[in-house]
Amino acid sequence: MLLAVDIGNTNVTLGLFRGEELEARWRLSTDIRRTSDEFTMMLLTLLEQDDVSPDQVTAAVIASVVPPLTEVLEAVCQRCFHLTPLIVGPETRTGVRVRIDNPAEVGADRVVNAAAAHRLQGGPLIIIDFGTGTTFDAVSDEGDYLGGTIAPGIELAAEALFQRAAKLPRIELEFPPRVIGTNTVNAMQAGLMYGYLGLVEGIVARMKMELGGSPWVIATGGLAEVMQGHTEVIDAVEPDLTLQGLRMIWELNAE
Repeated sequence: MLLAVDIGNTNVTLGLFRGEELEARWRLSTDIRRTSDEFTMMLLTLLEQDDVSPDQVTAAVIASVVPPLTEVLEAVCQRCFHLTPLIVGPETRTGVRVRIDNPAEVGADRVVNAAAAHRLQGGPLIIIDFGTGTTFDAVSDEGDYLGGTIAPGIELAAEALFQRAAKLPRIELEFPPRVIGTNTVNAMQAGLMYGYLGLVEGIVARMKMELGGSPWVIATGGLAEVMQGHTEVIDAVEPDLTLQGLRMIWELNAE
């Protein structure tokens, strides 16, 4: 079985594949203070809950945007499974040519998403990843990564509003009944959710103009399905896009 690990700024997402089938998925909070011992204990507990023995895991692949945790999770793989994981980096075969000014700058997760989305759908593509930051990535018809846009994630915006405005509460990130809110919570929800929806639609429209043609728009990340329900610009939602991309990249390098 293959263990795929996506180390993001908010969550560490782990997926366990048997062939192409994603059999288990777990999410841990990203905390750079956690030691390899703590991650080892949590991972072994998760495996036990799903009746998976550590010796069933025969390979691992990691994409990380949190450098301090990369070595920690690498040590966890060596300790739990006695193997060295493939760590996706600039020298890794991904099947994606990165066509930006400095290819080393692009996050591993964005390249992984591009590889998976192009394999699944072809191109041209726009990929929206709703995470700590919301990223919009452009992929050509040939599968080249062309660049993209980075915006603050909606949870960051909501938390900043709560922390900087003394009388505003923390709220659930969901669409209210109306844009014109008749109470503080609904007014905040309308500003955040519909405001963010406008950001998504505006950036996608401009990217489509620059790409030309009719690019397919794929969304992933925590709010992807919620946003898709309120706009026509998102063509498909792939909640496990990054994990699937990690599997594809591992298979490419295993060959």
